Amino acid sequence: MPSQYRAADDRYEQTPYARVGRSGLLLPRISLGLWNNFGHDRPLATQRDIVLHAFDRGVTHFDLANNYGPPPGAAEEQFGRILSADLRPYRDELVVSTKAGYDMWPGPYGNWGSRKYMLASLDQSLARLGLDYVDVFYSHRPDSGTPIEETVGALVTAVRSGRALYAGISNYSPEQTAAAAEALADEHVPLLIHQPRYSMFDRTPEGGLFDELQRRGTGAIVFSPLAGGLLTDRYLDGSVPVGSRAAEGRWFGADRIDDDYLRTARALHDVAVARGQTLAQLAITWVLRQPAVTSALVGASSERQLDGTLDALGGAPLSDEELTAIDALVPLG
Repeated sequence: MPSQYRAADDRYEQTPYARVGRSGLLLPRISLGLWNNFGHDRPLATQRDIVLHAFDRGVTHFDLANNYGPPPGAAEEQFGRILSADLRPYRDELVVSTKAGYDMWPGPYGNWGSRKYMLASLDQSLARLGLDYVDVFYSHRPDSGTPIEETVGALVTAVRSGRALYAGISNYSPEQTAAAAEALADEHVPLLIHQPRYSMFDRTPEGGLFDELQRRGTGAIVFSPLAGGLLTDRYLDGSVPVGSRAAEGRWFGADRIDDDYLRTARALHDVAVARGQTLAQLAITWVLRQPAVTSALVGASSERQLDGTLDALGGAPLSDEELTAIDALVPLG
């Protein structure tokens, strides 16, 4: 049995926080995502160590979704066990978010954005987490087959019923974001936050989404800031390590580690080394330079890996010369 957990007394001196848009909510500049490494295929003890170490370092936001695993639902179950055993006394210091939008159960009501699916999924998530409410409930992806007012109406119900404190969206285009924000505003529920993919290798949100969010006072928390590991030191020697994402082929294959990638990644690595950072730390510093971004969402397979990422927060701001060099290597578009 693990010993009784007591959070580090200096946890709020470890990590800076930023306001989410025009809301009153603050998030740590780096948040922990449970997309990978928190399924039933990995030991709960390791997952517990990562989560508690994150909290000891001031990471108060833990991001989940109904389909995170494997299997789907497993990440919520595992995090729920850690909450129950260790973090229950600290519930009011935590921001716990979850999402609905991807396939969860058979038949026509277990996917996408209908009111029936969204609210049923939220109730299932709360049961897995062992919580009465989540802090943020997201529509995980837009659904062209469902009126935006219906999907947003489910978020409104979640907030008004007390099952969520805030409403969010993920993977929405600028136009879809505007429609969702307006539908929420009609119900006097603000759009707190958007969760888009964003990294030096995918600058799509700079093409209008960030401007839209800033106009509306909505925050952004970006996922995949390390491009699934491509913006780390893992592949710089040209090999594909066993157990890596490139080797597993789940998100991209070994053919992604080609000459063009290596040329760019190695040049970015040189920029990082010159400023005393790893490539991963540079990638985090780069996404956080964007005024619209409240927090960068990262995963971790170990405490050591998490520490390396969090240490990016100690880096100096990027200079104009460094930003120019990065833009030359990974231009917008």
